[in-house]
This record gives sequence, C-alpha cells and structure tokens, in this order.
Amino acid sequence: MNPTLIAIIGASGSGKSALALELAQRLDAEIVSLDSLSIYKEINIAAAKPSPQDLQCVKHYGINVLEIHEKNNAPLFKQELEKAIATTPKKTLLIVGGSGFYLKAILEGLSPMPNLSPEQHLEIQEKITALNNPHAFLAQIDPDYAQMFKPQDTYRITKALEIYLATKTPPTLYFQKHPKIPFDRPIKLYALHVLKENLHQNIAKRTAQMLKCGIVEEIRALVAQYGSDHQPFRAIGPKECLQHLQGKLSLKELYEAIYTHTCQLAKRQMTFNRTQFKEISLVEPHALLTDLAP
Repeated sequence: MNPTLIAIIGASGSGKSALALELAQRLDAEIVSLDSLSIYKEINIAAAKPSPQDLQCVKHYGINVLEIHEKNNAPLFKQELEKAIATTPKKTLLIVGGSGFYLKAILEGLSPMPNLSPEQHLEIQEKITALNNPHAFLAQIDPDYAQMFKPQDTYRITKALEIYLATKTPPTLYFQKHPKIPFDRPIKLYALHVLKENLHQNIAKRTAQMLKCGIVEEIRALVAQYGSDHQPFRAIGPKECLQHLQGKLSLKELYEAIYTHTCQLAKRQMTFNRTQFKEISLVEPHALLTDLAP
C-alpha cells in the first residue's frame, strides 16, 4: 500500500482532533498523531486524548506508545509515521498535530543520532546535569553551533551535548558527517485557521472540562507512582497541576494558568504553522472538511 498523506496542523483548541476523526471516517482513513502528550500511555485527560471508543473506531498511530519515564522526540514520531505507511491497509493517512515542529523536522530530514544504551544515555545525562552552564560549555566546544541557540533553549543544547559526549565530535562536524535525509514522500499540508476569539473560547471550555474530568487527580496519581522529574510533566497542563499540588496555585489560579499558557502556546503554534512551510494551505475547519470529503 502506498497511502496518500494529508497533514492537518492546528493550534490547541482549533478542533483538529474532532475534525480528523470525522475526516477519517468519511475517507476511510487512519490517523498518525504528532501530539507530545497523547503519545504517553497513562496521560489521558491532560492530553485531551481521543476516547477509547474513538480509538477503537479509527486506528491511531503515535498514541499510547511511551511509558512516563521515556522521552518523545521527532525521530520517534517519524518512526510512527513510517510504521503507519508500512502497515496501513487504507488508501489515506491523516497526520495530525498542534505545532508543526515535529512535522517540519520530519519533512526537512533528521540526521541519525548516536545509538546509545539506556546506561550510556543515563551517564551522559548525569554529566550534562552536573554542568554549571551547559550553554557556555557548548560554546567552548563548538562556538558556531552554540550561537544558534539562546541559553534558555535547554532542549537543543542538551541534544547537542549528547552528541558531543557520545561521539567526542562537535555537533557542527557531526552533522556535516551525518547530513539530514529529507522525507521522500509527498504530503499535502493544511493549517487550520480559527478566529482568535473562537479559539480562546474553545481553550476556556477545554480547560474547564479537563479540571472537571480530573486532570489534577490524574497528575497526582502519576507523580505518586513515577515522581515528577519526567518530560511530560513539563508540558502545559501537567506543570501547572504540579504547582497546584505543591500549594503554589489555588484551583482558580490553576484554571487561569492553564488557560493563559494554552492561549500563548496557540499563538506560537499558529505563527509557526503559517510561516515555517513553503507550501501549506491555510483553511477553516469546515472548509477543509467540505474540500476533502464533500
């Protein structure tokens, strides 16, 4: 099978998940999720994950893949996409996500990363954590590469230092030796456009629904079982719940914090989705539904 690939990216609260489900049923398609929380098995409410009934109705890839202690990244989502392409019996795959960050990384290509055992990865992480100033250390070993990032960009700095500590090669030289391999299949790109006031209303409803459904209890139980020092607990929703559980936010302040931070994220997502792709169609959700599945 060589499925048609359609990517639908939309900010938090844009209705992309519901739209994708309806499209998948109309087109007899399957869905590849690029959501950084839904990929975790035990995060349901905080991820606004599709219901078990929806997951049974439409096959999803990239959902319920990782354990809490595992890390998500662009190569992992690429693996999920490649698995979907290789195994789907359908003629169409819908690739659905909030920010186009993972999608852009997949399209532009990913350099192969050093293959590390869990023990090696843990050892390297301990070395990075012990650094007083990781960005300054990166600037010493690779000044040109360090200039590309602000000191606050801990994710990219950490990835760069992982490469250096694993290979003893500065990142600039490593990527010269291991160039990116662009994605070799065509993908039709759509970005959902929703009016700001409507988007904020949707985010307000979603935030209230999460609290009503028990997001605080979900995060409390996960932290009690696994501890709080894991990647998913740094996402919007879980991180504010942690502050609430630590007594730093009242329940009202928790709602306001999740709502405000989600609105800010949605603005960044819309800007990224609109500006970071050469060929993308900006379209309203209803118009996209009519266009693809009249």
